[in-house]
Amino acid sequence: MNLEQADAVAIATAVREGKVSAVEVTKAAFRRIEARDHELNCFTTVTVETALADAQRIDSEIAQGKNPGSLAGVPFAVKNLFDIAGITTLAGSKINAENPPATQDATAIAKLKQAGAVLVGALNMDEYAYGFVTENTHYGTTRNPHDLTRVAGGSSGGSAAAVSGGLVPLALGSDTNGSIRVPAALCGVFGLKPTYGRLSRAGVALFSSSLDHIGFFARSVRDIATVFDVLQGEDDNDPVCTKRPPVETLDTISLPDITNLRIAIADEYFIQQASSEAFAAVQKVAKALDITECITIPEAQRARAAAFVITACEGANLHLEQLRSRLQDFDPATRDRFLAGALIPSSWYIQAQRFRRWFRDQFHEIFQKVDVILAPTTPISAPLIGQQTMILNNEEILVRPHLGLFTQPLSFIGLPVLSVPLQHPNALPLGVQLIAAPYNEALILRIAALLEAKGIISAPVV
Repeated sequence: MNLEQADAVAIATAVREGKVSAVEVTKAAFRRIEARDHELNCFTTVTVETALADAQRIDSEIAQGKNPGSLAGVPFAVKNLFDIAGITTLAGSKINAENPPATQDATAIAKLKQAGAVLVGALNMDEYAYGFVTENTHYGTTRNPHDLTRVAGGSSGGSAAAVSGGLVPLALGSDTNGSIRVPAALCGVFGLKPTYGRLSRAGVALFSSSLDHIGFFARSVRDIATVFDVLQGEDDNDPVCTKRPPVETLDTISLPDITNLRIAIADEYFIQQASSEAFAAVQKVAKALDITECITIPEAQRARAAAFVITACEGANLHLEQLRSRLQDFDPATRDRFLAGALIPSSWYIQAQRFRRWFRDQFHEIFQKVDVILAPTTPISAPLIGQQTMILNNEEILVRPHLGLFTQPLSFIGLPVLSVPLQHPNALPLGVQLIAAPYNEALILRIAALLEAKGIISAPVV
């Protein structure tokens, strides 16, 4: 079995059937990390001892005839803002490195371990999750496995690159304005941002509480569905975690009859500012689904602006004490934005929240007409490391704030979105967003399964 190329479901099946041991799988993961991470810079911590102990326990359970779970022996890693028992949670910052170790695992980690997955380490990110590139002053730049001169995206860049580069088949990340979907697209992997509040954020260092989601990366639709099943469920330790019961998805990813689905392409804002390559990616997916209908999302630009205001205000408020006492210890790329956020008048924040309610109502009307919306994930493929500007719609604009052009308006109101990867021969990958109404993740997984079966989307190891 090629453990580097295999997806999580295949690995777990082989482990449960005794074709390979969990210890063997875990050691192979550490060998890949040792061989490749010096060039990719995905990991900030590896957890060799605890991982091997967990793998040995899983092998023991199998030997006793027990079922260790749907992810038996599958290595995974997490963005370094998830609490890992016994390890300090960095959140990409120098300041947090002085904190004591976490006393227990984040809920998401605990659930994956209960399903038999093996945690092998923590992953690089933009400081405090405020960025789209994972060019971190303190811990270095994470490089894109498709081209080491280019960024992996962010802020969950270490997570996406680790999956794309074959270091692990699964990785956890977080998404405030696009921090899962942007790196998923640039690195050519699947990235799911579920409905706001669908998955517990307990034990996760927050950035902007009213926008933060957790989610994950994988290389197949069935892996996305499997992990989503595992992570669902209410959690009293997260006040925003939904009280809805879990919804099983594994049985719902059978290929749909798309003649019964209303799918449309987001136009105007989502097309006008996309590069020709990004637009072509959306068109390829639409053609595969025989979709020609378009739909206009009103005031998407204003939604993005309002998201900027809310993000900056909530983020700055969370770090206000450190901004006062340890300003020079921040990454310069995040420091200035937090300072700007601290100076935003409260009336702006209130107005942005009022607009948020209006924008949510607009989508309620839109989803009376369509079931799923297609949109580009990023306006361009992965930019060069250190690249400051890009040309969009004949205008030169900054790279860092604009990689989230098409993701921010959607996380602004907590919609579930799956970024699916399109690979292009001799070119960098791009992503297309499949967007649905709240709590309709199963539908976008079914459509993704169809696209995967048609060979339109894929996430090979590079």
